[in-house]
Amino acid sequence: MWKQFLHKLPRKSSASGKGDHAAGSSPGRNAAGNGSAIQRTSSCPSAGPARPAPGVKRMSSAVFPSSVVAGIEPLVPFKDVPNGEKPNLFVSMVSLCCVVFDFSDPNKNSAEKDFKRQALVDLVDYVESASSCFTEPMVIACCRMFAINLFRVFPPNCRSSSSGGGEGEEEEPMFDPAWAHLHLVYDLLLKFIGSSSLDAKVGKKYFDHTFIVKLLELFNSEDPRERDCLKTILHRIYGKFMVHRPFIRKAVSNIFYHFVFETDRHNGIAELLEVFGSVISGFALPLKEEHKIFLWRVLIPLHKPKTVGVYLQQLTYCVTQFVEKEPRLASSVILGLLRYWPITNSQKEVMFLSEIEEVLEATNMVEFQKCMVPLFRRIAHCINSFHFQVAERALFMWNNDHIVSLVAQNRQAIVPIVTPTLEENIQNHWNVSVLNLTANVKKMLSEMDEELFSTCLARHKEDGERQASLEQKRRLAWERLESAAAFQPVTGNTAVLVSR
Repeated sequence: MWKQFLHKLPRKSSASGKGDHAAGSSPGRNAAGNGSAIQRTSSCPSAGPARPAPGVKRMSSAVFPSSVVAGIEPLVPFKDVPNGEKPNLFVSMVSLCCVVFDFSDPNKNSAEKDFKRQALVDLVDYVESASSCFTEPMVIACCRMFAINLFRVFPPNCRSSSSGGGEGEEEEPMFDPAWAHLHLVYDLLLKFIGSSSLDAKVGKKYFDHTFIVKLLELFNSEDPRERDCLKTILHRIYGKFMVHRPFIRKAVSNIFYHFVFETDRHNGIAELLEVFGSVISGFALPLKEEHKIFLWRVLIPLHKPKTVGVYLQQLTYCVTQFVEKEPRLASSVILGLLRYWPITNSQKEVMFLSEIEEVLEATNMVEFQKCMVPLFRRIAHCINSFHFQVAERALFMWNNDHIVSLVAQNRQAIVPIVTPTLEENIQNHWNVSVLNLTANVKKMLSEMDEELFSTCLARHKEDGERQASLEQKRRLAWERLESAAAFQPVTGNTAVLVSR
């Protein structure tokens, strides 16, 4: 039906079309392979080489509907059409771009792929330079084209989340061969939503909840270039359509819930958190209860997955944004981190110590006193760790002036917790660097309050002597028991009396 409509519009002459086809068949074939024939400034990553460098996997990360139409011809450029006809040409060109090609074979339909690429470039240029408002048919046509080109089903993940690598190690990227067209579609979507010619009242009807949910599903793409584009687009949608903001926050929260409590696998958590970092920074004060629930039920449990290292930087930024906006949340954040503290994962423990330090920098005295005892019991345990990186990171915290100031004002509660650990490190730790750092912290506490520190050392020495005495008594009791059992035959249920 749309082909009949297109035939009514002016086209390039057949001779010109054939000439373009003949002259451009080879470049078009090459462009289909590498997607770099058209150079332009884009907000999304460029197409890049289709033959990736060694070590980078190339795979089709999505299942497209195979709607290949033969004999696609280029439409006339916008500059050759009167202003009154440009909206109709725009709709026609957008409809032309609804055809989706199979990029698994770079040589298949190369000319048609090149025509579509050029049409997308022309559409981006038109949207950038548009001076009049987009009509409703233009918005409808664009939403349909975006849905056909972008919304697709990803194949099952072929990589196991439990195989290989550490928790902070990122897997090698997999690039989508269809990126030659996809990046232009994303660029058009970004420019279209950000254009002042798009009336938000009209756009919100078609960029609706269904569209947003489908867009969020694309964050699970294996291709990092696609996730980077989606991050910018989601932020633009959040800023453009205020009516959709609560739904976006709820939909993203559901993705986080699904990741933390069910799948433990998602490719776009870092990008989603990066978007929410800027969203949180724009929250009005005082914070709504909904936003605090997001902190407690989403951000804090996101520390649980073993892949937290991949997105820890973005997660820490979101958490510290909450603490800086409302300092009263600091103690609950610290206690939440202690609840999810890793016990057998040293690499993750180092990450937690780094985040604790950032949170403490924004913590005031009142909130610090609510959590200082369990916090420094955990820090003392880390100082005494035989994994030298954990012990080093815990001792490095004492170089932070704000933390030392908080400790100095609460030394009566903290120094007795930390002093025994420092003394045990001095006597037993194997790492030279840890021993030197321990000596520095020990000297700092001694200068902070020498009398208190000496008292804690003496108490630790008494506790050590008492513990040694108990162990000696226990050992002697077992020796007497063994001796009595050796010289007195035991039959049946005869009791053996061991005198103390």
